[in-house]
Amino acid sequence: MNFEIEKTDDQWRNQLSADRFAVLRNAATEAPFTGSLLHVDSQGVFSCAGCGQVLFTSDQKFDSGCGWPSFDACEPGTVIERSDHSLFRERTEILCSKCGGHLGHVFDDGPTPSGLRYCVNSLSIDFDESKN
Repeated sequence: MNFEIEKTDDQWRNQLSADRFAVLRNAATEAPFTGSLLHVDSQGVFSCAGCGQVLFTSDQKFDSGCGWPSFDACEPGTVIERSDHSLFRERTEILCSKCGGHLGHVFDDGPTPSGLRYCVNSLSIDFDESKN
């Protein structure tokens, strides 16, 4: 895949913390219930920690009980889905459409009318409550 923002691994390492690099560039997963954005309930926007693209709003966030921030929708055109066969099962990985950063996965078991649960690593996103 080609993305608007393309950087070498060294450039990403210089920009991101080691934990964020592991998640965004190598599809690592933070431990459940440890993410700093899991219990954020303020109004604002959630942006890609790699490139700053707004991905989700607080109105799309809900508590799924899964241990990671969950959203029932994303901002149009901001997330790309691709098949993920790791962990011996098929899942749908979600990536930032601008930089290709790994965000998490999307599942079709959400409780809202969309039926979706975007399960996102806190390390892959930033929260800004000044924008809403």
